[in-house]
Parts: sequence; structure tokens; C-alpha cells
Amino acid sequence: MDRALDHRMLRLSARLLLAGQLLYVVVTLFHTGGDANNHPAIFAAYAASASWTAVHAAQFGCMVIMLAGLFALFTALDGQAGMPRLANRMGVAFTTATLALYGAVLAVDGVALKQTVNAWASAPDVEKAARFADAEAMRWLEWATRSYENFSLGLAVLVAAAVVRSTGVPRPIAHLMALSGFTYLTQGWLAGAQGFSPAHTYAIISAEILNVVWMTWLLVFAGRRRLSQSPSSRR
Repeated sequence: MDRALDHRMLRLSARLLLAGQLLYVVVTLFHTGGDANNHPAIFAAYAASASWTAVHAAQFGCMVIMLAGLFALFTALDGQAGMPRLANRMGVAFTTATLALYGAVLAVDGVALKQTVNAWASAPDVEKAARFADAEAMRWLEWATRSYENFSLGLAVLVAAAVVRSTGVPRPIAHLMALSGFTYLTQGWLAGAQGFSPAHTYAIISAEILNVVWMTWLLVFAGRRRLSQSPSSRR
């Protein structure tokens, strides 16, 4: 089974995945914080944020890098017959859907929500209630798009885990990937049912920790394969 692995692409995949995830964590540290479900307080904080657009554009860039790594992973694992090949195609489809949905999430959050909270914050008192209702509607649309983006990403990672398990990649990596996939599905459910609650935050942190572990392990594995296949190692 190991012969089906494209190790050059596997190394590229691991680098992109880990870089995208780590950069995303760093960029998100600059995101305006607070109790995201306390709308009056958090909307005021969002309206006052001068870095909102830049942070969200950077988050999109980080996610593009990470999803490019997932695309590369499916490419590296391609070439087997039967169900793994079908699963590979499904994984690529879910990854593509995730990219589109994440773009929708940031279009709502990074642009539309910012404009509505700005309008609410600067509106005369007689218009405040209507403007606040607009901002809440935009926030709920964000919950919806975030929920299904998480579902799509969770399915993409779970399919990747299933394909990885059928190759020469160490199986514990696949198991960690599967756990990460389930945390994304949990995020999707929580975002739709509760919004950006503490439980949703814990699920985000869990996914990020699991991702860093399995992505680092995959990078180490791919690097060792390169060393074992180098001319000097065969002398």
C-alpha cells in the first residue's frame, strides 16, 4: 500500500497544513474578543475595531493555505483502486465546499456584520432598535454559514482520515485526524444550536490542538521518508 504514496506531495501537504493552522491561530489572537453571544457588548467592540477587515482577510488567507494542504494530501494519497479512490474524490469535494463556505462565512462576518454594527453604533437613538435587529440577523446568518462550513470541513477531515488509514502513514495519525474531524462536526452543531458559546470555543481549541499534533507528526513522517529515500541513506 505504501507504494501508492506520493511522498513529495505528502511533504508539501504537511507543510501547508501546519503552516495554515499555526498562522490561523496567530492571526486570530488579533481578533476582537469578548462574549460573542452578548450582542450589545460584542457589537460595540466590533464597531470600535480598526483591524477587523485586515484580521478577517488574513484568516481567509490562512484557511486557503490549510485547505491547499488538504487538497495536496488527497493528491498524495491518490492512485489506489476501489473505495479509497472514491473516498479521495469525496474528500476533494468536501474540501472544495469548505473553501466556498468559509468564503461565505467571512463575507458575512468580515464585511456585512461589520457594516451593520457600524451603522447601529452611529445611528440616532430612534433608529437604534432597527439597526440592532439588522446586526443580529447578520450574526445569525454568520452562525448558519459557520455551522455548515464546520460540517463540511469535519467531513473532509474524516474522509482524509479514512484514506490515510489505508496507506503507509502511521495509523495513529489517522486516528487523531478522525478526532479532529469529529470536533469540527461538534462545532457545526454547536454553532447552529447555541451560536458562539463557551462550548463552541472549547471545540475550536480542541480541533486546533489535535490539528497541530497530527500535522506535525505527518510532517515528521514525511521528512523521515525523504531521508530514508535519499541516495546517501542507501549507501
